[in-house]
Amino acid sequence: MITSVFKKSTPLNFSLVVILMLVFFFLYQIQDVTWTNSVISILQKIGTLVLLLGAIFLTSFISKRNGLSKDSTYTAYFYFSFLIFFPNLFNNPNLILANLFILLAIRRLISLQTLKQTKEKLFDASLWIFIAALFQFWSILYIILVFTSVIFHVSRDYRNWVIPFIALFAVSILFVLTSLIFDINSIAFLQESSKINLNIDYFTNNYQNAAFSIYSTVALFFVVSMFVSLSSRPLVLLSSYKKVIVSFFIGIIIFVLSTNKSNELLVFTFAPMAIMATAHIEISQPKLKEEIVMFVLLACSFFTFFSQL
Repeated sequence: MITSVFKKSTPLNFSLVVILMLVFFFLYQIQDVTWTNSVISILQKIGTLVLLLGAIFLTSFISKRNGLSKDSTYTAYFYFSFLIFFPNLFNNPNLILANLFILLAIRRLISLQTLKQTKEKLFDASLWIFIAALFQFWSILYIILVFTSVIFHVSRDYRNWVIPFIALFAVSILFVLTSLIFDINSIAFLQESSKINLNIDYFTNNYQNAAFSIYSTVALFFVVSMFVSLSSRPLVLLSSYKKVIVSFFIGIIIFVLSTNKSNELLVFTFAPMAIMATAHIEISQPKLKEEIVMFVLLACSFFTFFSQL
């Protein structure tokens, strides 16, 4: 039943994802309604919701536009399901913004398979990554994906290796100017942001621990599925799938290194996970198996969401 609903890409299907996102977002926000007393806070909440919806649709667009999925709503469905695993993310606009910038970078890097406007795409991707790093420092590690893409597609032109450094210089100039205008101690900001904490002992209750454990199990399932089926994927898409896998593991490294550790840091793995989950569902297999996978994931996401309210 669930597969039948999201099998096609129609305005009705996307509307269903939007409605679900609206319902779950406000279910979380009504726990503390003090934000309704301020117009600025209300606008911030609306902005956060718009950014979350933007991430869902951008991930779906990346997947379909680059041939990583069929014309379906599976990717949007999976991304929504992963979002509600960790509802505390709804109150973390910095992470949401950083993730959105990373998605914009991934969009440009995956589209490199066309070998059109390669330098512009490399510059844009690098620029988005360095901007994302201003909101979550360790997202700067996604620059690895830029160099990986250069290796896959355009390694023979030495200028492509220099482009990320030009983007770094441009963002650095903007950062310094902003620091001077708003009297920000840029050195202290960078020192604080770049700290490393390898301890995973941040859980404040058993439900957060359960959400992390269930999500880890789900991630392992889809990653293993992707590795097993990778050789059977179309040759022209192999580099794109490899970039999705690399982006997932970079997201894991960001989670491990970040000092203000929390489940929400796994947001960087949502997009690659959604694409890998879609790839798993769309391979030839019994419909009952597809239904079980989607139903179990939905049940897990609902359980983790409501247990953390």
